[in-house]
Amino acid sequence: MTQVTDFDHQVREFEHVEVPMPDGCRLAARIWMPEGAEAAPVPAVLEYIPYRKNDLTARRDATMQSYLAGHGYAVIRLDLRGAGDSEGLMLDEYLPQELQDGADAIAWIADQPWCDGNVGMIGISWGGFNGLQVAALQPPALKSVVTLCSTDDRYADDVHYMNGCVLGEQLSWASIMFGRNTLPPDPRHVGERWRDMWMERLQHSGLWLKNWMEHQTRDGFWKHGSVCEDWSKIQVPVYAVSGWADGYCRAVFRLMENLQGPRKGLVGPWAHKYPHIGAPGPAIGFLKEELRWWDHWLKGKETGIMDEPMLRLFMQDHARPHAVNEMRDGRWVAEPSWPSPNVARTPFYLTGEGGLSSRPPASPAQFTHSSPLWVGMRSGKWCSYAKPGDQPADQRPEDAGSLVFETAPLEAPVEIAGDARVMLDISVDRPVAQVAVRLMDVAPDGAATRVTFGVFNLTHRNGHETPEPLEPGKRYRVTVPMNHVAQRFRAGHRIRLGISTSYFPMIWTPPEPVTLTLHTEHSALDLPLRPAAPADEGLPEFGPPQSGPHLDIEDVPDADDFFEIVHDVAADRHVMRIADGSGTFRILNNDLTVYNQGYETYTIPSGDPADAYGEITWEHALSRGDWKIRSKTETWMGADREAFLIKARLRAWEGEALVHEAEWEERIPRNMV
Repeated sequence: MTQVTDFDHQVREFEHVEVPMPDGCRLAARIWMPEGAEAAPVPAVLEYIPYRKNDLTARRDATMQSYLAGHGYAVIRLDLRGAGDSEGLMLDEYLPQELQDGADAIAWIADQPWCDGNVGMIGISWGGFNGLQVAALQPPALKSVVTLCSTDDRYADDVHYMNGCVLGEQLSWASIMFGRNTLPPDPRHVGERWRDMWMERLQHSGLWLKNWMEHQTRDGFWKHGSVCEDWSKIQVPVYAVSGWADGYCRAVFRLMENLQGPRKGLVGPWAHKYPHIGAPGPAIGFLKEELRWWDHWLKGKETGIMDEPMLRLFMQDHARPHAVNEMRDGRWVAEPSWPSPNVARTPFYLTGEGGLSSRPPASPAQFTHSSPLWVGMRSGKWCSYAKPGDQPADQRPEDAGSLVFETAPLEAPVEIAGDARVMLDISVDRPVAQVAVRLMDVAPDGAATRVTFGVFNLTHRNGHETPEPLEPGKRYRVTVPMNHVAQRFRAGHRIRLGISTSYFPMIWTPPEPVTLTLHTEHSALDLPLRPAAPADEGLPEFGPPQSGPHLDIEDVPDADDFFEIVHDVAADRHVMRIADGSGTFRILNNDLTVYNQGYETYTIPSGDPADAYGEITWEHALSRGDWKIRSKTETWMGADREAFLIKARLRAWEGEALVHEAEWEERIPRNMV
């Protein structure tokens, strides 16, 4: 990546600025702006997230925000109420107070002497979510949004649920925020108030996992903040970005289909990352692309960005199955709109011989199947961060425990773009059941690369608000959607469909073992076939990735980082073990030492699915001179046949003294999941 230091404008940085809210609460911001902006006001761009501007995002922020400021923008990195150095409490995601604070912050920014009154919002993940949500409030000064790795529908596409199934990522993310919520503000900025603010957070931030597990259907809890509830409320231009390895790619397509104003979409091969640091690569010059967008919508310049196709997609070529891909082969393609006129939905019928055929089978057949509970251990994470192990490994072991259908070797290449679907004609033997489907690219030597997947809670067949139990033995027709993808299958390869009755730890196990009977009569894989289109030719290049100057940081190589799948033969159980975190680093310009390390374990026995459990520990520490704090959070989640079980513990130390301890033990009834 090229580091740019020679900008059109000299950049001033303000490490800590307090932004007043109407109720008196003060939010903490870090601001970059061009020299002389007070005399010659500039547009402003806001990123509004809870991830602590002084430490956890300081490294990333330095390389991004200075780049934009050097090109003539004021950039504000604002911490949410109750996070970082901001006052108040953060009690959950996307609460009405958070969104109103965002709108009030935009009004404050627009009123500053260095701002010309035009404000944009950008953010990835949390900041991508609330960018759309704040836009729906229509603050007058907000003129445009860039949203990355986010969603319009908090129930359909987030770390919590997927088509009515409880995601294992819900436990993972709740545990991450449980740990981060134990961190205090920095005395360097808030003075002696830091300890009282810290105690308030420790005592009142709560157990978010309990909140989320109490809402297992698409109720008002999830509808709040889901901008798909009323698309007309977003009236500003939107640029939506994601990656095929990210958990949020489906939302880009819904935004392109349903937003009513100017919009653009971009989906690359990346995981949950900004595209200029995108992995799997190729990364692109996204900061320059972002600048073109802002120049058009905030400065009124003709950059040509809106003359280009609405949607750019990276058409992936074959990749050998590997749980970490640093680079993907492929090419960029373009769509004028979504749904695309270039895509033709085409059924491949399931046959009695285990095939996928373009012709309906001559005679019906049926298959009976119950997957071993270890199917899913090679799934990687629901949302990859491009860390070693968090992408799907070779699928052949998973296929051995699944019901499998596949084509003959392809006579010519096949390309798809969009959401593959599986139509199933099935019956089950339990009132609560789920199904997982996987689409594989099978090389001539048999190596199987997962291209995309989908899961479905069959009690949600008539909607996600009011699940209905299944009648054992009764036949149902259901459609299981898969995540969107653009993929090329080479000649000589096979397209394989895998079907399983569980998929842990990607999704939580059903309460009882399930046997599924599949009838081929009305079962098919529906693929969005896309031939090469004229618009694919001559697309403008994104250019190589660039960044602004790096922050001076000293890294200590003490982080644990592993992703293991262990089969304990003696106990007959499978275990996924993950270590994550940055370990120790020191920010030199403020002499702050930061430590964070997490461990995740997901265990599945061979017999009863209700015996599955996950346990996660996070440790955090901050220090500067004699000031030292640390915390440890522990979360365990399991289930029996009637309820989910949660145990959690929080401890915090000032120096060597334990200053706060809390424990939770919760039992939350299962609602047909």
